[in-house]
Amino acid sequence: MKMAELRRQVCEYGRRAVELGLVIGSSGNISVRDGDLVAVTPSGVPLDRLTPEVCPIVDVEGYLVQGDAQPSSETPMHLAVYAATGAEAVVHTHSVFGTVVATTMTELPPVHYNALMLGGAVRVAEYATYGTDELAANVRAALAGKQAALMANHGGVTVGSSLEKAFEATRLLEWLCEVYVRGLSVGRPVVLTDEQLTAVVERTFNPPLFPRRG
Repeated sequence: MKMAELRRQVCEYGRRAVELGLVIGSSGNISVRDGDLVAVTPSGVPLDRLTPEVCPIVDVEGYLVQGDAQPSSETPMHLAVYAATGAEAVVHTHSVFGTVVATTMTELPPVHYNALMLGGAVRVAEYATYGTDELAANVRAALAGKQAALMANHGGVTVGSSLEKAFEATRLLEWLCEVYVRGLSVGRPVVLTDEQLTAVVERTFNPPLFPRRG
């Protein structure tokens, strides 16, 4: 995939993140890779004001390859995730409900079976200053075997085999966090058991067949 298309995608999903209230201003960041090259949001630019030419290109070792703007301060986290997973895209947001959970919990429990789409319970990575190698390592550990993680007192991060899938994982993460937070206003949300989640997996891979009439 050419870098021009990667940059265009970063701009498109940056605008969508702002429209959906997943980020405010220049908070949060997005990247997508093609081989050893990564298109990432620039530092300090609101995500709804991005243009393809302003999005820098870095290689997987963290060297700036193309563009005049500095890459997002969270680029080390993105590169650490790419190095540890088979992800092709990373989305990091400061969404409201995700951040609420990230400031109060050590894990988002599976209160809905759609949590399975993110790998089950969502871990909250230990707090570290943004842009540091320590935060990158914490997020990498929290993402092990998952499509999403929360970052303590910070926000959320999701991965995917494409930017579209990583972004949909972000939307699902925020929905699950909102369900949990709103559930607390009514009572204590019921957490699905391992047995219940296993039953969902089995039904997904072995759906019932409806008989044909006649």
